[in-house]
Amino acid sequence: MTRSFKIGIFDDEERFIASVKTLHEKGFLIYDVFTPYPVHEIFNMLKRKTRLPTAAYFLGLTGAAATLGFLVWACVISWPIVYGGKPFNSFPSFVVITVVITILFVALGSLAVFSSAAKILPGRENTIFDLRSTDDRFVIVVETVAPDGSDAENAGNLMMKNGASEVVVKKIEKVIS
Repeated sequence: MTRSFKIGIFDDEERFIASVKTLHEKGFLIYDVFTPYPVHEIFNMLKRKTRLPTAAYFLGLTGAAATLGFLVWACVISWPIVYGGKPFNSFPSFVVITVVITILFVALGSLAVFSSAAKILPGRENTIFDLRSTDDRFVIVVETVAPDGSDAENAGNLMMKNGASEVVVKKIEKVIS
């Protein structure tokens, strides 16, 4: 099934944001946006939610609990060694390694969660709408629903009115989302 997209390419961030606002207010289906750096207003405008901070929090709790549990088991229960009159459960000596392993759990776990949520796997093909999309341009991809392209024409006109440097229509056979 061939899908048709209207692609607006912008040089300026303010015009890009204004165009996304206008398209969103007019009810156009914005398929995706591509920027050379993070633009947080766009993330909020498109009402896209992420649960990555929540996942990172629980990964940190899991890492801290697992590390402390292992240290207590190894140093107190399994093989208690009395040296220098120190107690078996010397909690201050566990703090540094617990913090470091917790950071490792959060970093690797967040990478795995993000990769699986974004379906970024080795060998995965990707749909590239414009080669300049994350290089130095801001790109809005609007999916055109009407077969006659009437809504595509309106979306293109709105993007041009808001300062797009160019607007392109692309028909893509296989869109990988």
